[in-house]
Amino acid sequence: MNGSAASQIKTKAVVWATIGAGLLLVLIANSHLVYVAIVSQPECVAHVRQGEGVPEPGKFSAARSSCTPR
Repeated sequence: MNGSAASQIKTKAVVWATIGAGLLLVLIANSHLVYVAIVSQPECVAHVRQGEGVPEPGKFSAARSSCTPR
């Protein structure tokens, strides 16, 4: 093998290793996001419920609350 062929093989190996490392990084980041989305359950936030009057400044009303049973 001459120097040029060895250089091409090294370059291809570096490119493929970089692509593999990038894909691995994306998979790890996404798996962490999926894990956090599945495990976390946000607490109910105090808000003005529909029909309780006019909300005060700084208080908000949920479009449909998941905290209260229907």
